[in-house]
Amino acid sequence: MAGECGPDKRGLKTEEKVAVIIPVFNEEKIIGDVLDQIPDECVNTVIVVDDGSTDSTPRELAARSDRLTVLRHDNQMYIGVSIRDGLKHAQAIGMDVVVIFAGNGKDDPRQVPRLLQPILEQGYDYVQGSRYLEGGRFNKMPRHRRVVTRVYPMLLRLFTGFKATDGTNGFRAYRLRILDDPRIDIDQPWLDECLEYYLTLRILQCRYRSIEVPVSKIYPPTGVYRKYTKVRPGIGWVNRLKPMLYCGLLRRR
Repeated sequence: MAGECGPDKRGLKTEEKVAVIIPVFNEEKIIGDVLDQIPDECVNTVIVVDDGSTDSTPRELAARSDRLTVLRHDNQMYIGVSIRDGLKHAQAIGMDVVVIFAGNGKDDPRQVPRLLQPILEQGYDYVQGSRYLEGGRFNKMPRHRRVVTRVYPMLLRLFTGFKATDGTNGFRAYRLRILDDPRIDIDQPWLDECLEYYLTLRILQCRYRSIEVPVSKIYPPTGVYRKYTKVRPGIGWVNRLKPMLYCGLLRRR
């Protein structure tokens, strides 16, 4: 990774190789803008995992194939599978650090340096983006969603002792050597829809150096790109709690 991270004025310099992983599903109207905002000088490669999109997303990605790697699922396999495939590909091509965020425009790619800086310059292993930290921001969310995104970090604190403020935000960065830890097994089938929450919980339980940084989580008005969120009512939140049940209360790996 050469040069400095100009868009966020962080001046990151490192020999470590950085990949951005972006899971997408039917984001034809926004994915191009998302990709165009990634600070190239901070990132060695971009890996987009297309989870069986049925719109023009594949065409949009093909138009930028010289700048990124596209992994495609023939059918929708859910977010955990997409993240797992992205992580394994990053490992296979020799990346050291990954940043993961959604391809739906709610995360700001220009903030990638914020998540990289603690890992590359301060020796952290895991960085969680938080809309609730000072310096972070978010726009209007339904009341029930705001309540749940506040309660979930309390549960993380209970099970790990980490002073989390935002445990459901998918804007995260990892040092890939974490995946070599035998205490962390991302290949378990039950993680297909909740891998990211499992990873957060296990990383914190295993006492890896972790920190939160402020980020934005901005939702477009309903109907501009698509519906408010892709989280499936009820089952989506059950999936978030699975790792706490299995790895917290039942003491599984």
